[in-house]
Amino acid sequence: MGARRSHSANLQIDAGFLSQLQGHVAAREIERGMACLRSHRELIEKFDPCQENAARLLAHLAIWTDIGFSGPPLRELLQRFEHFEPGLRSQLSIAEYICLRMTEGVAAMADEAEETAIGHFDFVLSLGQELDDRFLLAIVYFWKGRCLRRRGDYAEALIYTGKGRDLALALSHLRMAAVMQVLESWLLFQQGKWKEAMRISHAAESTLRETDDYVTLGNIQSFYGRMARREGRFDKAIEFFESAIRYYGKRDPRHPNLARSLANMALAKRGIALQLQKRIDRDAQRRRKTSSKRQKPGATGMGSRNLGSRNHDARNQDSRDRDSRDHDSHNHDLRDQDSRQHDYRGRLAHLRREALEHLEAARAIYQQHPNHHGVGTVYLNAAYIHLDSGDFQRAEEEAASAYDVAEEKQDYILMGRARILQCMIENAKVEEEIGEGADPGSHARRALEFSQEAIDLAKHTQHHLLLANAHLWQGLTRCNSFFDNSEAARESYDLARASCAANQPDHNMWQDLQTLGAKILRKASVHPALKAWSQGAVGEKTFRQISEEFAEIVIAQVWEREGHKVSRVAARLSISPKKVRRILARVGRRKPRQR
Repeated sequence: MGARRSHSANLQIDAGFLSQLQGHVAAREIERGMACLRSHRELIEKFDPCQENAARLLAHLAIWTDIGFSGPPLRELLQRFEHFEPGLRSQLSIAEYICLRMTEGVAAMADEAEETAIGHFDFVLSLGQELDDRFLLAIVYFWKGRCLRRRGDYAEALIYTGKGRDLALALSHLRMAAVMQVLESWLLFQQGKWKEAMRISHAAESTLRETDDYVTLGNIQSFYGRMARREGRFDKAIEFFESAIRYYGKRDPRHPNLARSLANMALAKRGIALQLQKRIDRDAQRRRKTSSKRQKPGATGMGSRNLGSRNHDARNQDSRDRDSRDHDSHNHDLRDQDSRQHDYRGRLAHLRREALEHLEAARAIYQQHPNHHGVGTVYLNAAYIHLDSGDFQRAEEEAASAYDVAEEKQDYILMGRARILQCMIENAKVEEEIGEGADPGSHARRALEFSQEAIDLAKHTQHHLLLANAHLWQGLTRCNSFFDNSEAARESYDLARASCAANQPDHNMWQDLQTLGAKILRKASVHPALKAWSQGAVGEKTFRQISEEFAEIVIAQVWEREGHKVSRVAARLSISPKKVRRILARVGRRKPRQR
């Protein structure tokens, strides 16, 4: 590589130093690796791109910066290749230039510029043979997998993560492979393959348990927490998130991943708060029903005195005594209920307060370690809690901030989540009849617009549950008190269920699906003939006649829902297209074919 500057022997980049750094990464000896870097701090701070092995050192610094080493910014070190000596980059060998592109990819990844990072990593992988370093290639495959995951391309991310894992295993770097398996398990979880995800995650945890790779161990606990939260096991989820926070704290009390776990824990506490709110609402409804029953007029025996009968008087006295005891018992029950309601409401307020405190702590960490996705998630989770509390204005402000932050980085997943939440807020305003003024449909139309935007954004990703949730909330919007369109809502419901595929919806989404399904059933009209048959009213019709009329009803309805496509109706009902056409012609839905 052209002329090199002569350096004193103690600042030379020797191969032994690079080999040590590589060995510590492969064995996940994080503290020993950090100590090794600290012992060469002067060499790193005075990094000279003209030295032998400078480009390879830069690649290893990129790896350790990604792990958590706090040294000179990678962008600054890269600039030295431009400023120290004009034309230096053009004098690099292909292998050295590849190392620079690796580092540029990591710098872009840290800036959340996923597309730019993927471009650098693709270049490196296309020249893998020129690099002739399977260790570095394994890590680049892993990095690309992470970028694809952030972008929501889960299937492709799984492919590249698997390639990195296989290379690490081929090099007998079992612990390095285990780190990649943690990402692999998360991707499988996103695809609905829970059992396989858990198996791989447990194996990775077992491999890494004796290491000081606290960040990866924390990531595993965080993964378990998110699985538990999706299942509605919120108490267990909180335990896992607390365990993750302890691991991250061992590496850095202000680690960005610690902020992520705080945000996740806030969501888990929101889940408990929602369950508690439902219990409060059920108790209040039960109390109203009980009070209503007691207020109904009934015989008290007071009019029986006119009969002049002692027996009647005695019975009336017994009745009054029973009424008095019942009244005392009822008052005691009411006091118990009041006490229980007071306790529930106190706990509800405490949970919401704690959740907001977790989010504030996460926000403080992100101020030190800026991360658009993390900051946007904090805004989003805070908006959910304010919405639950009935503070629509604060919820609206936080949701809008989440969308703005996500839009800066074209983070389609976060943008989609923000639009779904904005749809939820507008629907809540419709139900509460808030601020509609001269245009009673303004909030309903905004809700529908937000839901459609969420669907469009989700389609940019492979996040099936995000798409399902967007369809779900479009369905809930279509059957709200303004639109009241059960047929359109049913279409959205079917799309939501289909989008879930093998993925299990989280607890709240499952509840929302049940709510939408129940609303559709309540509003759906039943064909008069079907209603009559269900009650045994068949008239003079034979079973064959009933079967034919049933076919006419069902096929006509399916034809409407399948977009007037005969072939799709035939495939859906496993009958011949000819029969479909004949029945449709008979009921006047389709002209008979000309012979």
